[in-house]
Amino acid sequence: MSEYRVDRQRWAELTLFEQMGNISSEVGRAINAKRAGKEARMNGAIDRAVDLFDATAEVWASRKSPRAREVLRAKDQFLGLFFDPSGGTDEAGIERYFMQYAQAACTSSSEY
Repeated sequence: MSEYRVDRQRWAELTLFEQMGNISSEVGRAINAKRAGKEARMNGAIDRAVDLFDATAEVWASRKSPRAREVLRAKDQFLGLFFDPSGGTDEAGIERYFMQYAQAACTSSSEY
């Protein structure tokens, strides 16, 4: 388990697109490491992604937003890629889902 934990206070200041865009980076790292057979890198990226998912869910749950549920569902689907023995999670679908957020985060941050 990684020692890194995101600063929850600063994380809460980001938009949902920025939060999910950052999660997207770790999701991509984990998937790429899995494909390359780099287990230590994969596990590190999974740990970081889970921390970011949890921080994001905390933010949106504290605001009583239904977005918290979507974040937790995305986390569940992501973890299914690595820990679901049935292999029922669609890797390409997960990548497409998160890529949309990464693109939206880049677009929204370039407007400032």
